[in-house]
Amino acid sequence: GVSAALGRAGVPFMLVGGFSSNYHGIPRSTKDADFVVQLSAPLNEAFTRILGPEFEAEPQLSFETNTGTQRQEFRVAGTLFKVEVFRLSEDAHDQERFRRRQPVMVDGRQVFFPTAEDVIIWKLRWARSKDRDDVRAVMGVQGERLDWPYIEGWCERHGTRALLEEMA
Repeated sequence: GVSAALGRAGVPFMLVGGFSSNYHGIPRSTKDADFVVQLSAPLNEAFTRILGPEFEAEPQLSFETNTGTQRQEFRVAGTLFKVEVFRLSEDAHDQERFRRRQPVMVDGRQVFFPTAEDVIIWKLRWARSKDRDDVRAVMGVQGERLDWPYIEGWCERHGTRALLEEMA
């Protein structure tokens, strides 16, 4: 998969989005896999070759306004499933959640996920309906294990503290 290809290419990464909230919360279906990579330039054709022929790279990079970073998309041939690869942004919390990411073994492969706290903080910044559901699920599953002062501090900085309190 993509995580193995990123590992073979020596690209530091973490799996975010629905997969990270599924890991820390209650699994739900998702039509994409979102990765954050630490890379100064876009992934090149050599990376696309490592991925294999089942992945089709979108030729255009897009700008992600919520994070202020670039995004590349790869589609799995013959399906609606897509992989979105975001470059690690200069955003203070994006940098911190990447620094705090945790290695997890999934199907015999090492994958890096953000912490449960960082999933909550990030999803509150997006605050779409599915993100709010994910936040509730992660809070419900993780409960007392969560580092609430860390979450509250970042939510205060992002202006999402009221939303956090409404959901807690």
